[in-house]
Amino acid sequence: MSRPEHIAPPEIFYNDTEAKKYTSNSRIAAIQAEMTLRAVELLCLGDDGPYYLLDIGCGSGLSGEILDEDEHVWAGMDIASSMLDIAADKDVEGDLFLQDIGQGMGFRPGTFDGAISVSVLQWLCNADKTENRPRYRLQRFFSTLFMSLQRGARAIFQFYPENDLQIEMIMGIAMKCGFTGGLVVDYPNSKKARKFYLCLFAGQAAPGQKQELPKGLGSEEADSSVTYTDARIQSQKRGKKARKSVKDTASWILRKKELSRKRGKEGVPLDSKYTGRKRRPKF
Repeated sequence: MSRPEHIAPPEIFYNDTEAKKYTSNSRIAAIQAEMTLRAVELLCLGDDGPYYLLDIGCGSGLSGEILDEDEHVWAGMDIASSMLDIAADKDVEGDLFLQDIGQGMGFRPGTFDGAISVSVLQWLCNADKTENRPRYRLQRFFSTLFMSLQRGARAIFQFYPENDLQIEMIMGIAMKCGFTGGLVVDYPNSKKARKFYLCLFAGQAAPGQKQELPKGLGSEEADSSVTYTDARIQSQKRGKKARKSVKDTASWILRKKELSRKRGKEGVPLDSKYTGRKRRPKF
């Protein structure tokens, strides 16, 4: 089976049809949610949240839904306009940007407390256009990302490397741009369950504090300082009903209304004491 990045550029590959197919696939949604949960765990965020996070390659907002459940504030960027249209139709709470990450990003220095990315980084390694040079695009991306993160923040990238040379190129350029860190491999002995996470540190949180690279799941040294909550994965496998749902509550409805008003939408219902109440059954 050919890799998607070898078929067409992402803005062409994820057209309206492919974007709807990707978003409506329950298996893809479950895998995406599981990898997002793992990426958030690797961020090692404290209990002083919510935090302001950047979702790189946010697509149709599947990862953003997990960030919403954790009550984080987030912004997402993607190059596929069809994906962003679906995210906008779902009224996700994050701010959405149509952006080619290979051209860098224009956020203010120290804007974000962390960044996550799921199944995106390998697209930068593909020269799908004559003007696209992978090394230049990776350097532009990592250098601007380093500036936009707070000191000591982490950036976690789940990606599908094509070979070892691609991993070396990505990590080498990231280190030249100021990052430290390394590669975390979950279940390295399983071809099906193996997942690659590039864990990057934007400097040290405080002088004298050294950030340690967490160990991958399923390895002999899995007992690291970062404890991965297996209960969350088990809950994910049981389905969304197993997790505490925040949708359709009064606070969730009021927050969605306020978000729609800020975005200039017309016809937003007024707030009242009946907002979020369940209707009685009809006779």
